[in-house]
Amino acid sequence: MARPVIGISTYQEPARWGVWEMPAALLPASYPRLVRAAGGLAVLLPPDDTRGAAREAVAALDGLVIAGGADVEPARYGAVADPRTGPPARERDAWELALIRAAIEWRVPLLGVCRGMQLLNVALGGTLLQHLDGHAGGPGVFGSHPVTPVPGTAYADAVPGTTVVPAYHHQAVDRLGSGLVASAHAPDGTVEALELPGHPSLVLGVQWHPEMGEDPRVMAALVWAARGEPGGPGAGSAAEAPVRALT
Repeated sequence: MARPVIGISTYQEPARWGVWEMPAALLPASYPRLVRAAGGLAVLLPPDDTRGAAREAVAALDGLVIAGGADVEPARYGAVADPRTGPPARERDAWELALIRAAIEWRVPLLGVCRGMQLLNVALGGTLLQHLDGHAGGPGVFGSHPVTPVPGTAYADAVPGTTVVPAYHHQAVDRLGSGLVASAHAPDGTVEALELPGHPSLVLGVQWHPEMGEDPRVMAALVWAARGEPGGPGAGSAAEAPVRALT
């Protein structure tokens, strides 16, 4: 059986390698490595400039990962920027929001990681907490903490029981977007996973960074859903329901 094709959104940043210094599409190698470990074939999706391009890209995929990265611009959810919120990445925000909306509309399984989970919430009308402490180990250092699933959710199907996860973020979900439910929490109550129950395919976000750990189960749930096989990890929330177009 051919491996399902999993698209992963990328950073677009200045970079230096060899004798070169120029803008580059970047992604930590741990993302495609985790996709491979879960049985998928990873392809990278650098920002493009049209919503149509996002729809074309998603139509060619079996599954989609929205990677972690910079803070979401607060204007996207109707807020004024807190002084501790990082500079906006407007091109990336626009591209990844278009990818998320296309994936939901086209019923392509979706996994949002950290920023990707926050963007999923914003895409469906939710808001974010712009700062909280204790979910990173310091600048450039991952922290860790336990995450407990909510019984009966797709996340709990994929990762039953409390696990310790690698975390690096200072923002989090506040008001949930339309149709989303929280499916895991940290000990302090922070929403650590959310999902869209009733959607025909898996739509899942996690606040931590599974690509930085040793546990492939979250990505395995996405790859299983991308194969279109019933009864796999995360299948509990995939009841048939109509899909609305998102604008």
